[in-house]
Amino acid sequence: MVKTRIGILGYGNLGRGVELACRQNDDLELVALFTRRDPASVHPLADSVTVYAADDLAAHADDVDVLVLCGGSANDLPEQTPACAQLFTVVDSFDTHANIPAHFAQVDAAAREGGQVAIISAGWDPGMFSLARLYAGCILPEGGDYTFWGRGVSQGHSDAIRRIPGVADARQYTVPVPEALEAVRSGQMPELSTRQKHTRECYVVAEEGADLAAIERAIVTMPNYFDEYDTTVTFISQEELDRDHAGIPHGGSVIRSGVTGEQGEHRHVVEYSLKLDSNPEFTGSVLAACARAAHRLAREGQTGCKTLFDIPPAYLSPRSAEDLRAHLL
Repeated sequence: MVKTRIGILGYGNLGRGVELACRQNDDLELVALFTRRDPASVHPLADSVTVYAADDLAAHADDVDVLVLCGGSANDLPEQTPACAQLFTVVDSFDTHANIPAHFAQVDAAAREGGQVAIISAGWDPGMFSLARLYAGCILPEGGDYTFWGRGVSQGHSDAIRRIPGVADARQYTVPVPEALEAVRSGQMPELSTRQKHTRECYVVAEEGADLAAIERAIVTMPNYFDEYDTTVTFISQEELDRDHAGIPHGGSVIRSGVTGEQGEHRHVVEYSLKLDSNPEFTGSVLAACARAAHRLAREGQTGCKTLFDIPPAYLSPRSAEDLRAHLL
């Protein structure tokens, strides 16, 4: 068994999710954490894992097979992933759908220059949901895709709110519109706008003296995050947030509704759904599987940026091809 030495950049909820995933996979060994905080203040689960300052990344390029980037998509990953991809084989969970093509291009150029492999946008959406859309669309070419998220906490959207001046803490819930979800599941193929499919609920702790109206305006007009949705902003205390919104559940469904037959007389509905107690732990598990795949691609001598569309499914698994054929095919 080939061991993959994992490094994690960023030890928040997602970083801890990757750490837990490594503990469940015998072929993945977490060897290093890199943080922008004081390394002495970060305490991984295993004493054998060394914590380094993020500024010291370059000095440890030979100690890590795959660096998993656990920052936010709004401000961290657009800079971190291209920079790190010149030195490491990397995996990230960049999830701003509209900006994925530009992010891919930047990371691909950096990874090729450094002779590295990079897998971006690995998670459940983008990621597992992306694969569900691809597979179902290939099988039912005459039809439509529908993606519903939630009800659950979006880490990326919550992080984007926390970056707004005057915000101390925040949670954002994505909520499907029930009527739209039921119409799609029944086999209808309605034309639905972004606003008709979801609403967004934001619970915000403001800093003392902050301009609440300015914070609300910054949230509801934020491009790629809130401007296309009916968004409600509720200001609460830190105590209320900690008491009522401590968990990070999420989930959702990808539905492909299509037809076959000479006259399109036969309707088919394909649905892939997730119900997640912990969004970061599930996302961390996807990143861990992709780290395994990235290491395999690197050992083959491949370079450049990849997405889950480019990864053979067997590369995500620790099991041999023979074992997969015998037990899963």
